[in-house]
Amino acid sequence: MPPPLLLEASTPPYHHISPQPSPSPTTGSSSNSSRRRQPPPWVTEAPRIGIVDETGAMTVEFDIGEFDSSAMEELRNLSDWERKRRKKRIMTVGLESGMRSTSVERFQRHCPEVGKWLDCLVPMPKGYKRSISWPKSRDEVWFSNVPRIRLVKDKNGQNWIARKGDKLIFPRGGRQFIHGVDEYLNQISQMVPAIAFGQHTRVALDIGCGIASFGAFLLQRNVITLSIALKDAHENQIQFALERGVPAMAAAFASRRLLYPSQAFDLIHCSRCRIDWIRDDGILLLEANRMLRAGGYFVWSVQPVYKHEDNLPEQWREMQDLTSRICWELVKKEGSIAIWQKPLNNSCYLNRDAGAQPPLCDSNDDPDNVWYISLRACINLLPENGYGANVITWPMRLHYPPDRLQIITMDASISRKEIFKAESKYWNDIIESYVRAFRWKQMNFRNVMDMRAGFGGFAAALHDLQIDCWVMNVVPVSGFNTLPVIYDRGLIGVMHDWCEPFDTYPRTYDLLHAAGLFSVEQKRDKCNISTIMLEMDRILRPGGIVYVRDSVSVMDELQEIAKAMGWVPFLRDTGEGEHASWKILICEKRMP
Repeated sequence: MPPPLLLEASTPPYHHISPQPSPSPTTGSSSNSSRRRQPPPWVTEAPRIGIVDETGAMTVEFDIGEFDSSAMEELRNLSDWERKRRKKRIMTVGLESGMRSTSVERFQRHCPEVGKWLDCLVPMPKGYKRSISWPKSRDEVWFSNVPRIRLVKDKNGQNWIARKGDKLIFPRGGRQFIHGVDEYLNQISQMVPAIAFGQHTRVALDIGCGIASFGAFLLQRNVITLSIALKDAHENQIQFALERGVPAMAAAFASRRLLYPSQAFDLIHCSRCRIDWIRDDGILLLEANRMLRAGGYFVWSVQPVYKHEDNLPEQWREMQDLTSRICWELVKKEGSIAIWQKPLNNSCYLNRDAGAQPPLCDSNDDPDNVWYISLRACINLLPENGYGANVITWPMRLHYPPDRLQIITMDASISRKEIFKAESKYWNDIIESYVRAFRWKQMNFRNVMDMRAGFGGFAAALHDLQIDCWVMNVVPVSGFNTLPVIYDRGLIGVMHDWCEPFDTYPRTYDLLHAAGLFSVEQKRDKCNISTIMLEMDRILRPGGIVYVRDSVSVMDELQEIAKAMGWVPFLRDTGEGEHASWKILICEKRMP
């Protein structure tokens, strides 16, 4: 049977698939609908192997435009801080004359044009090995799995990352954490004891995370940290983080909202993240404010913080001014660290002077609407009923129905709390059977993705059954937005359209779980099963496993595509027996 949240899923026979997004199939007669599905051309041919071409490759080669030397005299008369900003701008203008764009927007999510989608399998690097298991992977990974020479060279001598034989090792410091990550976390806890890692603070966001050491060491304090960074010239820092077994995604603070809901994070961290928070009327800090939970903390560790107060640089003064105007309280400043707290309610926002900037957002602006939505230079008011602010402490919050369960958009004919509890029990029973029958505890899953997460019951069950992994809960755009509930439970997740590539690197997940995904997505005009399966193969590690629970009507096609990609599929009955309308497809992507 399908999980409680997925009862709306029913699946008509699928007509045709192809490697590219195709028009919606026309409705045929019953005789046509009973015909055997035609596989895409690349399935009937010999399996093809390919690599990402120049349209998706990272390059650091470009032509530099002419430098505007006429501005140098003006630069000499400016303050040190302003001079650096102006010079950076002049250099950017010069570069833009020889490049399409040098702004951070080019690192944002974007998809190939129609007709340029990849329809091939991405090969492993030479010498690829099965990933080192957690927790050992926190401190070392195989170099052959992420053979990125430039990052090692650029960070040489910074106590950040180093090559040692056939491995990359990650010292517990670097310029971000001179005395080690644990000491840095201890300092934060001592500065503001109310942060209470692992109790009050359960879900964190680390911006410009590097190789995610901040998040890696918070895991042992029962804090799950989503580490984000853009793909830049340092080559795939997020890929290093995921190879270590730490939750991470490629993401950029640029011109669109990040794909996380409002009030998602109990704490947001920025250490040397190189984001100009005050630019464009503070629009990037306002995006951080949208995602920060009411009463949550913003931790900023950067050069301007530790200047003597009698000689504060202009950037620090502007940061103080902006944070006060958005009603953040500077709770503590010590050494290189400053910590602000977001208000618990709207009292400060509503009592600001008339015409205060930045303005309040329009009442019709939904702060949880994030898919390809432009940033707003405004303050989102908090719910008057306190929803989002009044989550209970971890671990109780994992199974306590959060208040925002009552306000998300969804079809519900019975109590939402009952649906929430039923979903949790449903997945707990199923995962318990998987542990017994398939020996999940012995399979060393670390990076797990639930491709259609609902309320996060699958992830909660893995936690309850003490499987040492983390789960990326994906909420498809084709369904209800349950992300606020997922984050209120103390889990992490992201909005995504499975007709497009996911924001991660190849070979980054050990287990992909999809319940009712294909029978829903195949109904959409631009989606087809082969596109989703190819993307799953791209992000699945060699040796990884796929579990699909879905309608019988899609299983033949899934098996055919799985075999063509080199997976080894096994079709099994659910607990309801051989005549049930749903089946389980288990696929293994075996090491060559």
